[in-house]
Amino acid sequence: MKFWQPTALAQAAVLALGASFAGGATAQSTADLLKELQELKKRVAELEAKQKAPEAKPAAGQWGMTPEQAAEFNRISVKTEAMEDARDASGLKLLKISGYMDPTFIYNKRQDRAGFQFLNAVGDDGYNYDNSYFGAAVIDFQKETDSGTRWRLTLAPNRGVGAVFDGQSPVHEASVSVPLGDLQTRFIAGQIPDWSGYEYLQPTLNKLITHNLLFDFTLPTAYTGAGMEITDGKWIYKGVIANMNASRNQPGEKAPVFAYRVDYSRGEFQGFGFAGVHGKAANFRGFDDTQPDGIGINPVSLEPYSTKNTRLDLFEFDAYFIRGDWTVQGQVSFGKQKNAAITADPTTGDLRDSSWWGLSTLAAYKWTPRFETTARLDYLNNKKNGGGLLGYTGADDRNGIGPDGAGDPEVGSNRTALTLGASWLFNLNTTFKAEYRLDRASQPVFINVKDASYGKTNHLLGASVLVSF
Repeated sequence: MKFWQPTALAQAAVLALGASFAGGATAQSTADLLKELQELKKRVAELEAKQKAPEAKPAAGQWGMTPEQAAEFNRISVKTEAMEDARDASGLKLLKISGYMDPTFIYNKRQDRAGFQFLNAVGDDGYNYDNSYFGAAVIDFQKETDSGTRWRLTLAPNRGVGAVFDGQSPVHEASVSVPLGDLQTRFIAGQIPDWSGYEYLQPTLNKLITHNLLFDFTLPTAYTGAGMEITDGKWIYKGVIANMNASRNQPGEKAPVFAYRVDYSRGEFQGFGFAGVHGKAANFRGFDDTQPDGIGINPVSLEPYSTKNTRLDLFEFDAYFIRGDWTVQGQVSFGKQKNAAITADPTTGDLRDSSWWGLSTLAAYKWTPRFETTARLDYLNNKKNGGGLLGYTGADDRNGIGPDGAGDPEVGSNRTALTLGASWLFNLNTTFKAEYRLDRASQPVFINVKDASYGKTNHLLGASVLVSF
C-alpha cells in the first residue's frame, strides 16, 4: 500500500498550528490560525494536484521543435535520402578517388643532362635509376561493394608498371579482391605491382625521389595472375601464380612463377616481411637487336641462343622501425637466373648463370613535424660471370652494370649508391623534395657522354614538388 506523504508546505502548517497551541493562543488567535490553516490546506491541495498532473507533451512529430523547425527537418531528411539513393544508383557508394603528380628536375653529370621530367615515356629512354617512376600524374580508383569485394584501377600514363613491361599501357594496377567466407580470406587477381622490399613505388610513400639499387635492378615489375591474401592477426600472407613482367605468355611458354609475400606487424611502428619469386621468367640475354631476327648467336658454335624463359629464384627480407622522430628501414636481397649472365663461356660460347646479392638501408629524422632529412646507402654485389641482373642483356654504362670494357670480361662491377635527401611538408597535400646522389662502381663503367670516357663515379641532383589528394 502506498501512503500519502505530506509535502513540506503541509508539514510547516501543522508545525505552526502546534506551536500556537503550545504558546497559549487566544480564541481570536485560534480562529485566525484555523482560517490560515484552511487557506494553506487549499494551497497545498492545488500544489499537489499540479505535481501529480502529467507533463504536457509536444505535438506529435515535432520532437520538441517548432512547427517550422519540424518542417525543415523533414525537408532535409527527404533530400538526404534522395541523394543516398542517387549515389547508390550511380555506383558511388564506397568509391574512393585519389591521385598525385610530381613534376621532377634531374641533373645527371655523366649523362650531361639537366631538365624537368614529367610524363616522359619510359620507352623513349628506357628504365634507368634516373628515369624511374617519378615525374608522374596518377589517378587511383578504389571501389568496395557491400559484400566486401574490392576493385582497383590505377592509371599512370607513361610512368606506371604497364609502361615498363607492356609498352604504352597506362594501367599501373588493375586488380580485384574477393572475400571467401570472411573478410580476412581473399581471392586476388589481375595486374598487381611487385610488393617486394621496404621501398614503395609511389612518391607519396617514398621519402626520396630516386629508388634504391635493389628496387631498380633486382626486383620484378609486376605480376599478372591470381592467388590468395590471408590476414591472421598481425600476419598477412599473399601469394599468386602469375606471369612475371608480362600481360600474357608468348607461344611455347606455359610455366608461370609463384610469387609471395609475408608481413608481420608487431605494432604500428615496427615490423618485418619477406618476399620471393620462383619459376620461369623471360631471359633477355638470348636476344640481340643487331641480328635480323633479334636472336643472339653463339660466337663459337654459331648456333642461335635459346630465347625461352629460364629458371629464376629471387628472395628478399626487409624490416622497419619507427621510434619518435626516427625511421629506420633495411633490406637484403638474393637472386639468380639460369643462362642470364652478361659474359658467355669463353670456351664454348654457351650462356652462363647470373647471380647477385645486395643490401640497402635507410634512416630518416624529422627535425620538425614538417621538415625531414633522409640518408640511404645501397650495395649490390654483381661480379659473377661478368655480372647480370634481372632483365639484362649486356653491359650497361649508364647505370654502371657489367664488366669494364678494357678489363677482365669475367668480372662484373659491384655497385654502391649514397643518397642524401630532404623533404618539406608545405601543407597537407604538398611536399617539396630535394636529393643528392653519389653512385659508384668497382670499375670504370659509367660513360661520360661528352667525350666517351669512363669513370667509377657519377653525381645526380634531384628536386620535385609532390601534390596529392
